[in-house]
Amino acid sequence: MVRFRRLSAIFVFVIFTAALPAIAQDKAASRKDSGATSSSSKTEDAGKGGSAAPLTPEISHLIENEIRSHYSVSPQISISFAPPKAGKTQGYDDLVVTFTGGTHTTSHDFLLSKDRKKLAHLEIMDISVDVMSKINVKGRPVKGNPDASVTIVTYDDFQCPVCSRMHSMLFDNVFKSYAGRVRVIYKDYPLVEIHPWALHAAVDGNCLGAQNSDAYWDFADYVHANQRMVTGRSRAEAFANLDSLTEEQGRKHKIDQEKLQACVKGQDESAVRASMAEGNTLGVEATPTVFINGQRFIGIMAEEDLRAVLDRDVAESGKQSPATAKN
Repeated sequence: MVRFRRLSAIFVFVIFTAALPAIAQDKAASRKDSGATSSSSKTEDAGKGGSAAPLTPEISHLIENEIRSHYSVSPQISISFAPPKAGKTQGYDDLVVTFTGGTHTTSHDFLLSKDRKKLAHLEIMDISVDVMSKINVKGRPVKGNPDASVTIVTYDDFQCPVCSRMHSMLFDNVFKSYAGRVRVIYKDYPLVEIHPWALHAAVDGNCLGAQNSDAYWDFADYVHANQRMVTGRSRAEAFANLDSLTEEQGRKHKIDQEKLQACVKGQDESAVRASMAEGNTLGVEATPTVFINGQRFIGIMAEEDLRAVLDRDVAESGKQSPATAKN
């Protein structure tokens, strides 16, 4: 079943009309003369209508990512763009965006800056830079092909029950279907106000990851699957359980024990805090928050939605998706 999730937000245009009253007053007229032509030197003249620079594939991709992320548009809903038209707002072209899911189709008006760096509807969205370039993944443990064209970045909390479910669904059910085509990277976003041992777990995990990626992922698997056991009867017991698990993984993967012990005892939170601050700048407010090649998803995803996104992005990369391979 196709679901239009939070798409109703797109229907609200009143906020724009308060800031840009010309849009509401001239909306009908703008559409009537949108097919008219005008010289390139006058495309910003109010009331002229006419042509505008076409969308490049790169800009179309950035626009779609921003819209899907901002309004949580289901991957089962397709998004298409009409050719931009010179409009009434100085510095912006009119852009009609169409959403199609099953037998349902709706179109909505957006504004696109002439330099193709800003998209406006209820607010301005910066599309000049791919959101993935704002995420620092240097030194982070990678699961999967490090050179894969599809990247999943999850802002994760080791004590979060929903994160545990997402982790299990991703790695137990989905990941193996995309071997070699997808890489997964976890960033730290412990909800310290409600999860007393999540930050400690993030530090311990990073101590392992600094030396061995497999040790990090084994740690992540165990903690996500055994949150109640880790919690114990007190915060001190939870910390002891985490440190013991970290030592166990260190021995299993034969990493430098002296270096590992120093890291665990030091409990340097700076890298975790930096990851949390980075998440805040990207609008992360809850865990898990997942970015897949720039598209943001909040909370646990339905498995069919996750597969649909991965199939689409793998196909766009020119590789064969599991869904295609079965046909």
